[in-house]
Amino acid sequence: MSETIRYDQRRDPRREWIARNRLHPEHASVLAEINGGGALSEWSGPNGMVRKNPRAVGFIGPNGVKRIDRSGLQQGGQPTATTTAPQDSRRTVTIEDPAFLLAVVPDLTGGRLSDHDKDLLGLARHMADADGEHPGAVVAILFGEFKEQALGDAGIDRVVHLDGEAYVGFAPEARLAALSAVEREMAPRFWLLPDSPLGGGEQGRRLAVRLGERPATQVWQVEADEHSATGWRCTARGAAGTRDITRHLPRVVLALAECAEPVSETRHAAQPVELTQPLLDVLGRIEDMGEVPVNPASVSLAEAEFILSAGNGVKDWEGYHHAAQVLGAAKGASRVAVDDGFMARDRQVGASGTWVSARVYVAVGISGAIQHLQGIQSCDKVVAINLDERCDMVKRADLAVIGDAGEILAALVARVEGYREQQQENRDAA
Repeated sequence: MSETIRYDQRRDPRREWIARNRLHPEHASVLAEINGGGALSEWSGPNGMVRKNPRAVGFIGPNGVKRIDRSGLQQGGQPTATTTAPQDSRRTVTIEDPAFLLAVVPDLTGGRLSDHDKDLLGLARHMADADGEHPGAVVAILFGEFKEQALGDAGIDRVVHLDGEAYVGFAPEARLAALSAVEREMAPRFWLLPDSPLGGGEQGRRLAVRLGERPATQVWQVEADEHSATGWRCTARGAAGTRDITRHLPRVVLALAECAEPVSETRHAAQPVELTQPLLDVLGRIEDMGEVPVNPASVSLAEAEFILSAGNGVKDWEGYHHAAQVLGAAKGASRVAVDDGFMARDRQVGASGTWVSARVYVAVGISGAIQHLQGIQSCDKVVAINLDERCDMVKRADLAVIGDAGEILAALVARVEGYREQQQENRDAA
């Protein structure tokens, strides 16, 4: 006769109490142990009834509403489950035998493509892909050192990189000679340049004179036109921007920002191309004497590349102004700082102020209201200095420094001033 032996597990009242007390430091570990390492949202009670934590992430309430974790952390201090990175769904395009070429000369300010450059490349891509059976290739002519790593993502098929001392600084004659060499060797169907004060506008006009073309300037729209000799017509600003002018599209086009949507759905090869003929030496009549220092306060926020913006978290305003002067940054502010009278109204950044597109935007003591985040969405790099590591500005930032704004700015100023003194000593010693 077999004997059946049953073992009853002894209850642990303390552990059950910890499981019910979500504020206990051992709450998460006890729940995981009770549930066998599974989800922490439910566990078996002393009577066998399943208990559920209504505050747990993923809990579905009586109305069918699922609880969502917006903080990025699970209850009990546990990190969220690892999520896979979103896959890049862009289509890779390689044009081996293009029907024609479109030459684009971006400004490439600071060695990177600006938003204006990307709009221009989007326009070139639109024109090159108009005929799906016989597409053209976009050739980018880049001068000097470039730091852009995603040339293909911007819609570039070929890259002609011209580097050397002759192209450093303001060198319109040397660059014009190089563009003339590209014209002789590649014979692009169209030349596209940004109509900007950063060099593209002047270079495009010089190129048009050299090619004997009447350029289209201030272009903001290009459309197909079967009655045009080139197959396209353009709409440009005229009469000091008060009137639109429509004409057949010439070979040289100087386009404004937002002339087209940047490329976002395809990735292109961006293959490097070398010119077969050597470039001729040009005896320049223009000598670049270097950059002239400009007072950052005189630069409008919309055009500033480096902005030091202050918010409600700034208490030492004298130290903030000193830091902006030492760093050579344009001053910006949140709406709270402007309303409190610490900054002028024209320094306000955001949807209700000025939309900025700086290369570097440093937000000091700014929590990150939705209107402010909208105004800085075009900035390349955002640095947040804040005491609250969970604020929206820290979540938006590429680099976050958690701490007192006054102390961090003072340490940054001391480091910059020390570096400059050391550089000056090295120059004096040399």
